[in-house]
Amino acid sequence: MVESFGRLPVCVFELLALFAFLYVVLAIRFQSRPVVSTKDSYPLPSIDRLVDGASGHALLSFLDAYSEYNQIMMYPPDEVHTSFITDHAKYCYRVMPFGLKNARATYQRMMDKVFHQQIRRNMEVYVDDMVVKTTSATDHTTNLAEEFAQIRRHNLRLNPEKCIFSIQGDKFLGFMITSRGIEANPEKCKAIIQMQSSQTVKEV
Repeated sequence: MVESFGRLPVCVFELLALFAFLYVVLAIRFQSRPVVSTKDSYPLPSIDRLVDGASGHALLSFLDAYSEYNQIMMYPPDEVHTSFITDHAKYCYRVMPFGLKNARATYQRMMDKVFHQQIRRNMEVYVDDMVVKTTSATDHTTNLAEEFAQIRRHNLRLNPEKCIFSIQGDKFLGFMITSRGIEANPEKCKAIIQMQSSQTVKEV
């Protein structure tokens, strides 16, 4: 993922060690230094459209990309712009790191190209979150095989711990989608449901 190199880096960034899901995550605070790239204006898809498009289907499968941004190789001449220094050596990324200004737009563009024949027809994609949808339960395996073929063809990886297959509903982009349509998210309603009625004048 990273390699050591001898020359002085063009940009030196603060190194942070983060922990998530029992894995050590290497993160660089790129935003704390001068801008070295222009803003990529590639649009992210509308969440409302994705949720509407994914709801109301007989079966759903939720897929999650593994190490999302790290699956994209850096353009070699630009690797120096991801450089950082540790106590032992100077390094730069060979894959796209988390924290770059255009990382999300770059990843969404890649996903749109990889799944351009499947998006809206039998799946919806928002960055690294994917949902495979089927109006008929008998076609769900066929649709999954189609998506997996694209994933293998482009050498992508999924996170099995976050993938759920052949269910009738679950959360997608913060919304609860089921075969019946879009429903209230129980987690977001919990505070209202558990709210106690006022007992005193002061509480009123």
